[in-house]
Amino acid sequence: MRRRPLILVSASVERKGPEFGDLSNSLSRCYDQAVINAGGLPLTLGATTAREVIAEAVGRCDGVLLTGGDDIEPRLYGNDLPARIRRTVGVSPDGGARDFRELLLLDEVFRQRKPLLAICRGHQLLNVALGGTLIADLPSHTPKGLNHRRFDKRDDPVHEVRLTPESLLARITGVQKLGVSSTHHQAVGRVAEPLTVAAISQDGVVEAMELKPQAARWLPFLVSVQFHPERLEDRYPEHRAIFRVFAQACG
Repeated sequence: MRRRPLILVSASVERKGPEFGDLSNSLSRCYDQAVINAGGLPLTLGATTAREVIAEAVGRCDGVLLTGGDDIEPRLYGNDLPARIRRTVGVSPDGGARDFRELLLLDEVFRQRKPLLAICRGHQLLNVALGGTLIADLPSHTPKGLNHRRFDKRDDPVHEVRLTPESLLARITGVQKLGVSSTHHQAVGRVAEPLTVAAISQDGVVEAMELKPQAARWLPFLVSVQFHPERLEDRYPEHRAIFRVFAQACG
């Protein structure tokens, strides 16, 4: 029987878990199911900021999936945010531990050269980790733009994005326009120097990124997306293909 590639999945944090009412890991089962459907075996990263543990976890796995969740701590990308914008930011309830854990995780991904798929918050954190910035409050930044907080339609495409011709994502999906879900408060601002835009919405939001050709040797696979393909892959082959090709790269 063919061995499934082992894919390390980052988890969100919730303030009160059901067992003891303390800080707990939280992960939509859609992520696990999408990995399994693509032929992978998901393994959730433990709640640690110990560098040696994270390094070993990455070393034992064949690829890493960085998931969605709360906003990113503004100190990582913009200390000069106006108070009215800072008040809109809802960071992880663990006091920044998730940000720190996932920055260490990304550092190990690049050090150990493991395939990476980054989704929503993961897409944003990747950009910050490589030197880019974020739009802290998208509705304030683009008041006449699309409504990107469509939690009422979290499992459905709500707008289209235009894929960059000849990008890896365009080759994976086989399309130039892709219908996507949209459930985010923040967005990529200045794109980090090693990255290039792979998809953009009609109001200018960076919806996907990948490594520039000159940086492509850094990792065997890297795609980051602002939308949630794990919530669409069961019905839309273009979104299923993202996980399938990622799992193949991990294999």
